[in-house]
Amino acid sequence: MNSAVAALIGLVLAIVLIIKKLQPVYSLMIGALAGGLLAGWGLDTTVNTMIGGVNEITPAILRILAAGVLSGVLIKTGAAASISHSIVKTLGRRHVYLAVALSTMLLTGVGVFIDVAVITVAPIALLLASRLSLSRASLLLAMIGGGKCGNIMSPNPNTIIAAENYDAPLSSVMGAGVVPALIGLVVTVYLIVPMMSRKKDESLYFEEIKDESLPSFFASISGPLVAVILLSLRPICDIKIDPVVALPAGGIVGLLMTRSWRKSSECLSYGLEKMSTVAILLVGTGTIAGIIKASEIKDVLIAMLSGWDAGGVVMAPLSGSLMSAATASTTAGATIASASFAQTVLAAGVASVWGASMTNAGATMLDHLPHGSFFHATGGSVGMQIKERMRLIPYETLIGLVLTLLSLGMYYVTTLF
Repeated sequence: MNSAVAALIGLVLAIVLIIKKLQPVYSLMIGALAGGLLAGWGLDTTVNTMIGGVNEITPAILRILAAGVLSGVLIKTGAAASISHSIVKTLGRRHVYLAVALSTMLLTGVGVFIDVAVITVAPIALLLASRLSLSRASLLLAMIGGGKCGNIMSPNPNTIIAAENYDAPLSSVMGAGVVPALIGLVVTVYLIVPMMSRKKDESLYFEEIKDESLPSFFASISGPLVAVILLSLRPICDIKIDPVVALPAGGIVGLLMTRSWRKSSECLSYGLEKMSTVAILLVGTGTIAGIIKASEIKDVLIAMLSGWDAGGVVMAPLSGSLMSAATASTTAGATIASASFAQTVLAAGVASVWGASMTNAGATMLDHLPHGSFFHATGGSVGMQIKERMRLIPYETLIGLVLTLLSLGMYYVTTLF
């Protein structure tokens, strides 16, 4: 059987197994094994190809585990809650959608997982929804949109692994996402969210938020700020500080500034727990990425796009969006896409920073589908039923499409100068 067809069958099998609630890592491994065997590679070659795929993303897994230090500190010290409370208080009721979207964007942008960012801001959003007679669906869409914007400029796993596979500086990839993220935030809040009904839900519930014990905004933002400064030294003055050092350093500064050093063990345990889940998922995605990379899928896509001058450029966001749809995960989508197609995109003359950035943006387009955990975690954060949560999917997809097109547009703008 043609290896491209075999790899696609393996990918579809993995998707079906994930939808059927089989553990995603095993689903991806089974799909990878099936794809290799159907391609006629034999058991040994298939397994070695799967192992090779995992080996290629091992450095990124190490950096992702290191990012758990900063993530754990942000959540367990109350820094993330403090940041979101400060934004909502500053912007006030007149700009409630901007406030919650900006909160999740900033939290995700400084290294909090997007689902955790939404869950963190959700209690504030529910309180505002009750007081201002707004629907939780519209507020959830604003939070998700803000999180997607933050995700394309964050030191989160999806950005780390895209930068790794394209051999681009992490800080530069993060910087390339800033303008698309900011414009995307404005489009989300003022164009896409208003498309939804904003009538108050009858069964809305909420809990009062007490913020007396939260650290100050300055103390809360200090850790992520230090991490960003350290990462920025490479493109600014050619001083390379690896994320393995920069991200934990930011976490340590955050612990000291929030005076939460007694919680250090709790912070580290939480961060490791969150990142271990991602790291294990990446082992599964690495196996199927290895199969896809070794197959003829790249050649098929190249042939399909060969008549288009921009074909090589478009392959970056297109692969990100297709793989995120397959896995319902930004991280897994960015991993498979960048591991499988980075060399093809680079061969088309695309700079590594923009290849990583466009792949990362593309991975936000369909990462919210129901066979992934993000769909259920975000819906559960505001007490939504599955049917109600499904109605947000077209709007979420539109937000991801906007971010993808903005990233693509930024690439073309930069090539002109």
